[in-house]
Amino acid sequence: MKKYHILYNPFANNFKGEERARQLSDILKGDKLTYTDMSEITDYNAFFEGINKDESIVICGGDGTLNRFINSVDTNIIQNDVYCYCTGSGNDFLRDIGAADKKEPVLITKYLKNLPEVTVKGKTYKFLNNASFGLDGYCCEEADRQRNEKGKSSNYALLAIKGLLFAYKPRNAVVIVDGVKKEYKKVWLAPTMNGRFFGGGLMSAPNQNRLNEKHTVSVVAMYNVNKLKALLIFPSMFKGKHIRHKDIIDVTEGHEITVIYDKPAPMQIDGETILDVTRCDVKA
Repeated sequence: MKKYHILYNPFANNFKGEERARQLSDILKGDKLTYTDMSEITDYNAFFEGINKDESIVICGGDGTLNRFINSVDTNIIQNDVYCYCTGSGNDFLRDIGAADKKEPVLITKYLKNLPEVTVKGKTYKFLNNASFGLDGYCCEEADRQRNEKGKSSNYALLAIKGLLFAYKPRNAVVIVDGVKKEYKKVWLAPTMNGRFFGGGLMSAPNQNRLNEKHTVSVVAMYNVNKLKALLIFPSMFKGKHIRHKDIIDVTEGHEITVIYDKPAPMQIDGETILDVTRCDVKA
């Protein structure tokens, strides 16, 4: 009989996080399960010191829940097996590792080591999937607003179309990758990708491998394109086909990436929103 510590996010999936997590009692029948509300853990180091190394952790939630976990504990020194059980609405991480349709917890320990970091407004965060500001940040900002005002989740694709049509204004940007500087006009997107997906299934960086031997990340700039062409190209992002448009899509791999916008824009890190950002610095 194995022992699992089930860490659930009660706010995941429109406040159904605990209800979804409790389904593990049937899935892991015969094992010993201890349920813990992640919002009540004030010291993760003390939490891990209080459990045996042969006991497993199951993180229940989506991308945002995982992001808060990796930024609350040094995942490089965790000796326990860590699993993810999908109870959130944003699951680009599981989609990227080919486990989005799994009905049972997925072992993710190896994906939590040596994660890239992004520094924004003097604070540094680790990220699993991506760090991006521009249209992507606008979509997350708007989704947060709708969730807070209306209590419901939003459709990323619809928000992106709204942003492309009238709600978001592109910025000019400077992107520096391992010391090489590029300048772009009318930038709609410039995400730095550790995985392939963002926005609930958009394959922004189809060739990015989060476990690549060089430990690089990819910055994907979508620039100098009018609204109509951007709208026509947008659906191709679900299959990663947009990168064929090399006149408006530039993909660059590297270890150190800086993105500087000429005007403030909202930013998202694994779906968590930061407002009024003009610069971010990534180290892989």
